[in-house]
Amino acid sequence: MPTTYDALLLLSFGGPEAPDEVRPFLENVTRGRGVPPERLDAVEVHYQHFGGVSPINARNRELIEAIGARTALPVYFGNRNWYPFAEDTVRQMADDGVRNALVFATSAYGGYSACRQYDEDIERARAAVGERAPHLVKLRHFFDHPQFVRANADAVRRAFATLPAEQQDVARLVFTAHSIPNSADAAAGVPAEGGHRYSRQVQEASALVAAELGIDDFDVVWQSRSGPPQIPWLEPDIVGHIDDLHAKGVPAVVVSPVGFVSDHVEVVWDLDNEAAERCEELGMGFARAATAGPDPRFADMVVELMAEHTDGAPEPRLSTIPSAGCTRDGAPCAVDCCVPQRRPATGQR
Repeated sequence: MPTTYDALLLLSFGGPEAPDEVRPFLENVTRGRGVPPERLDAVEVHYQHFGGVSPINARNRELIEAIGARTALPVYFGNRNWYPFAEDTVRQMADDGVRNALVFATSAYGGYSACRQYDEDIERARAAVGERAPHLVKLRHFFDHPQFVRANADAVRRAFATLPAEQQDVARLVFTAHSIPNSADAAAGVPAEGGHRYSRQVQEASALVAAELGIDDFDVVWQSRSGPPQIPWLEPDIVGHIDDLHAKGVPAVVVSPVGFVSDHVEVVWDLDNEAAERCEELGMGFARAATAGPDPRFADMVVELMAEHTDGAPEPRLSTIPSAGCTRDGAPCAVDCCVPQRRPATGQR
């Protein structure tokens, strides 16, 4: 396996950047999943509410610029579902003479969509380029990395500070992440290690952020579920949980999207619109913490993850929760880790 690297590939989900790109993007995301056209119609409305533009590509370009300022390696950008597609980017890397590269996937967690599917993206892109394709090694999970935890904690502090003074000491801290089917969560683990479920990693990241803030009592909820109602997904949903908190007399909430690296349509629609509007209807205070990606420490973290491979640097972790991803020698995950689940998807990113 290579011990020196010529570049970094930032690999992400992708998102439309113009109104006429929304439908083709959603069709890419849901291809082969049997999602009915009326479901895509409903999701398309969310994108058009923001002019047909998801913020995810812009945030990723900002992150690439920040990483580039911290490393001498060139940083490339590729997506799973929209331009720039990973296949095109890997082809450009080959044309530029890149032979060995690290890959930073913009997800902190395990699971099929959050982890293994990025491995599949890498293999598909290399196969499309052929023998000239560079060797690509994906960096490890980072849900318990100190920089990720501290960036999220400071974002929560800033969110609390935006509430009226009388609500700051009584607001409930609520962490949220993308829901997945219960069956997919059960599959998100290495059997030999006793499993390391996506939901368990999200719970752990939330606990680490709360501990950094000195908060002992908090909630972890889920958002952005889709699919037939008879299929169980991780619960409770963020909006339903707000209703429950209101019924208990909670006067305000601070929501931390700890499950997401950067803003995209699922964050700004589900939280800044639906959750915020529900709190307003109920007369509750609402504040949403920023995602960690724009924080300078996030780019610092990416460079530290790279150094684990380039310089043999230590692997800082705040947790003992099992984690997966490539090891220092580039060994892949177990073949039975995070097996794919056929399910409908919203495509909101």
